[in-house]
Amino acid sequence: MATTSPGALRRLQDWLPRLVLAPSFALVLVFVYGFIVWTAVLSMSTSRILPVYKWAGFDAYERLFAQPNWWMALKNLAIFGSLYIIVCIALGLFLAILLDQRIRIEGVLRPIYLYPMALSFVVTGTAWKWFLNPGMGFQNTVRGWGWESFTFDWLVRPDMAIYTVAIAGIWQASGFVMAMFLAGLRGIDSEMLKAATVDGASTFTIYRRIVIPLLRPAFLSAVIVLAHMAIKSYDLVIALTGGGPGNATELPSTFMYSYTFTRSQMAVGSASAMIMLMGIAAIMVPYLYSELREEKR
Repeated sequence: MATTSPGALRRLQDWLPRLVLAPSFALVLVFVYGFIVWTAVLSMSTSRILPVYKWAGFDAYERLFAQPNWWMALKNLAIFGSLYIIVCIALGLFLAILLDQRIRIEGVLRPIYLYPMALSFVVTGTAWKWFLNPGMGFQNTVRGWGWESFTFDWLVRPDMAIYTVAIAGIWQASGFVMAMFLAGLRGIDSEMLKAATVDGASTFTIYRRIVIPLLRPAFLSAVIVLAHMAIKSYDLVIALTGGGPGNATELPSTFMYSYTFTRSQMAVGSASAMIMLMGIAAIMVPYLYSELREEKR
């Protein structure tokens, strides 16, 4: 009976993980990085309804930045993104500190706070659309209680609609941020906190001087995740406002879809997609670099 040599077994053990990962690696290479390269090529072409591989240089980028809708989308992203990141972090930190006090109903509150993140953005957008609809939602309900002059019509006001998108996004993501901060709080050495208490430090001072600085990795991770989610937000906006009223809630993601698939401006849509990719890369690359540098130390 034939036997396998130890050398052959070692080579098989070395190659087995590579063979198992090879199909996934090939799929990612083609369907992620391959399509990124394809989008970059389309952004420098004359493509309109269908892909056309005629070189046009940076003409699509020039037309992109000449579009008032694109500047509106960037302005809305600045408003939505800043509110989304800042409020989610502030609210998530507050909820995490609250749960870290070992309250009795922590086991009940934690799933309640995390539940919105289990919903899809489409479900969240649809639910908040019903809630904020002046004719059938919160405003109508309050008026039915007798407060006839009450008005909350942000959803249909061009100057306020983007804030309804921020409200819905914050409601969904703040529980996730809370979980990140709570994990960081539970990882802090309790002996350090006890020593600070013995030295006479107040609770506020302990959190300001010790706890929050130690949560720096959680803060950084939260900013990265939330910024990435803000830049690529699409389904939440479509379900909640459809990009309206008018283009009042247009974001780069909705701009990219509309110009690529409904306005027959594939090159301009591809250019906007590449700008979005650059924005995400500007956030992710420094973060990954800092993480890898810390691991090498």
